[in-house]
Amino acid sequence: MPKTNKTLRSQPINLQPEAADLGAVSRATARAVLKQQSAVEAGRRILDLTGENTERDGLRDTPQRFAKAYQALLDGYNLTPEEAVGKGVFPSEGQGLVAVEDVEFYSMCEHHLLPFWGKATVAYFPGEKILGLSKIPRLVDVFARRVQVQERITQQVLDAVQTLIAPRAVMVKVQAQHLCMMMRGVEKQQSQTTTQSIYGFENLQDYEKQQLLRLMK
Repeated sequence: MPKTNKTLRSQPINLQPEAADLGAVSRATARAVLKQQSAVEAGRRILDLTGENTERDGLRDTPQRFAKAYQALLDGYNLTPEEAVGKGVFPSEGQGLVAVEDVEFYSMCEHHLLPFWGKATVAYFPGEKILGLSKIPRLVDVFARRVQVQERITQQVLDAVQTLIAPRAVMVKVQAQHLCMMMRGVEKQQSQTTTQSIYGFENLQDYEKQQLLRLMK
């Protein structure tokens, strides 16, 4: 009888954390498939309302494309601010103003599910930490790529910066155009909405306040 390698047989099988609970993985996969199927069905129902022939070449695959597009447009739900920033928090080497201006974004109005888009400016005076510059656009996208209102995006980005690095002061300014005002309703094509939020203004020196005020104009 061949000898048995008892040492080998006694070793526990160490699964990687992501493979340790296959049931949880299966459930997550099932939920994702169900969500995708629901989005496809929603696209199909919208097309049915038009009375179009949904089996013609141009529309046959549109429900699938619709689902895929909305998955990308609303993928901000898949990340937390901490995950978006990752290791992009560093010790501060100065106290001067840090400003990233005109960060473009696209979002979906929660009232009509129509797009709105524009630019965000994020400025802060550091405390002990700073953010990597590319992390600010990532934070904007985390909150923009959801069903939203502009006012909430503005406040959420400010709150995230404040939580992540505790700056002495932070300001967020968002300017956007809304299709819910352009394609329908009042149908005003040139209108632009501006929202602002600021924290810690009273902590600044007068010359620092002036720097922030200039960005808010």
